[in-house]
Amino acid sequence: MYEVEPFFWLKLLLLLTICFLLITIFNAILRRWLGVEKAKVFSHNYVNDKHKKIDWNLRLLFIIMIVLGGFINIVLIPGEAYFFLQPWFLLFGLVFTSEIIRAVMERRYAKNPNAYIFTICQSAFMLVLLIVVFATDFFGIFDSSVLIF
Repeated sequence: MYEVEPFFWLKLLLLLTICFLLITIFNAILRRWLGVEKAKVFSHNYVNDKHKKIDWNLRLLFIIMIVLGGFINIVLIPGEAYFFLQPWFLLFGLVFTSEIIRAVMERRYAKNPNAYIFTICQSAFMLVLLIVVFATDFFGIFDSSVLIF
C-alpha cells in the first residue's frame, strides 16, 4: 500500500515555492549584474543552427539511452539495476550536458560576451541547490521515516 504523511502535498508545494523563489531571485540579480537579456519562458533559445542541431542530436541520444537503459534494467534482478541507466539519472545528465553545450556555444557565438557566464552560474546555482535540498533531507521538511513508497 502506498501512503504518504497527511501534509505531504502542502510540504511539497512549500519546498517547490522556496526553490522557485530562490532561483528566480538569483537569476534576476545575475541578469542585472551581467547585463544579459531575459530569455523567453518555456522556449529553447538556440544561439545558432549549429547549436540547435547539436542539442537535438544530444536529446535523441539520451532518449535512446533511456529506452535501452529501461530494457537493460528490467531484465536485472530487482535492486541490482544500474543507477546510471535510471531515467532520473539520464535526465540530469541530459540537462547538465545541454547546459555545458549552451555555455560553449554562447562563449563562441553569442552577441553578449556575458551570456555564457550567466549560463554557467545559473547551472552551478541549481546544482548546488539540488545537492543542498537532498543532503538536508529537503531542509528537514520531509521526515523520510514516514514516507512509504
